[in-house]
Amino acid sequence: MDDWIANYLSWALVFAYVYPLSMAYVWMVGGLQYFFKWERGRPMGSIALSKLSGFPAVSILVPCHNESDNLRETIAALDKQNYPDFEIVAINDGSSDNTGELLDELGRQYPRLRVVHLAENQGKATALRMGALASLNEFLVCVDGDALLDVDATAWIIKHFIDNCHVGAVTGNPRVRTRSTLLGKIQVGEFSSIIGLIKRAQRIYGRVFTVSGVVAGFRKSALLDVDYWSTDAITEDIDVSWKLHLAGWDIRFEPNALCWILMPETLKGLWSQRLRWAQGGVEVFIRYLPQILHLRQRRLWLLFAEYLVSILWAYTILSLIVLWPMLQFMPQLAGVATFSILPGSANLLLGLTCLIQFAVSFYIDGRYEKGLGKLYYWMIWYPLVYWLINLLTLVVAVPKALLWPRGKHATWVSPDRGVRP
Repeated sequence: MDDWIANYLSWALVFAYVYPLSMAYVWMVGGLQYFFKWERGRPMGSIALSKLSGFPAVSILVPCHNESDNLRETIAALDKQNYPDFEIVAINDGSSDNTGELLDELGRQYPRLRVVHLAENQGKATALRMGALASLNEFLVCVDGDALLDVDATAWIIKHFIDNCHVGAVTGNPRVRTRSTLLGKIQVGEFSSIIGLIKRAQRIYGRVFTVSGVVAGFRKSALLDVDYWSTDAITEDIDVSWKLHLAGWDIRFEPNALCWILMPETLKGLWSQRLRWAQGGVEVFIRYLPQILHLRQRRLWLLFAEYLVSILWAYTILSLIVLWPMLQFMPQLAGVATFSILPGSANLLLGLTCLIQFAVSFYIDGRYEKGLGKLYYWMIWYPLVYWLINLLTLVVAVPKALLWPRGKHATWVSPDRGVRP
């Protein structure tokens, strides 16, 4: 028994350190390759319009639930899109505040705005589906009701659809605007170093894992092909992404499609958000596993394998944390290395790699957002705060996803949106 525990600890410790270390360099290499292939020296801003061969009409969908505090600035930003032909369709999903009345008022102020009212809260997926059915155009841009879309974002998204008829969706580049607390500052770096860099690398290595729920473009015929968003999915963005992948549609990442978003700045709000993300990812793989394993979907296997390994890593770390106090009372295992969060050569290497990853991502994203370097100091806290939260939410998400009742409508509640200046 002691030999088994010793062998397991040796394997688990190596895996616990090697996995995040190796993946950091995989993401950095892929992200840099994307940058030098498609971003370096590439024009920005309204130059996208000059590159378009045409200007197909666009419908911008805004699903709303209790968004009265944010809708004025969200609709105002959408109305300023630097694009010649678009409409705005706002869907009031059974809000309990004055969102409906405010949207009707804004509809009189902005001629491009049309409003759809749903009597009850039926969830974001249903709201998006209703908006898509009510829209007049083939190309859709979906934006959350608390987000500010950059004026050139629509043009950059549409460019991908025009250039390639196999593109079913395009994910934008969310930028965090709530940064008055430590959690907010760290999330600014996370969206660059972790989320943005990974999407770039995934685009290089094969497939983008998911569109961003806060800003994404869709080809309506592609959505029709996969029966739109699943109303029983806890994360409709991850679910529809994999439905599109399995149906043969391509998903692109567009870093120029900037969208300024609100994020949680409390531990409770952050936990709820990350648990929902983690549960949604696990749920998708459970739901579509037979299709993913089919030979014709082999291009998705690498992405699927990496996600499975990440789950294995989370449970490995958990087992080391649980075993550590037990080992203090087993003197026969005193010579076996034990898990520690205290500084050591392996931990220092991980910390250094993390800082290098942030430096690389800040260099890449510096062309889209100035002043990122001022936040570099705060990134040293990322491994301690966010690795732990993401690890624990993934551990909890697996049983929650297994127990989530299939067919149950996934309704939404108003999330923590940070401390506004």
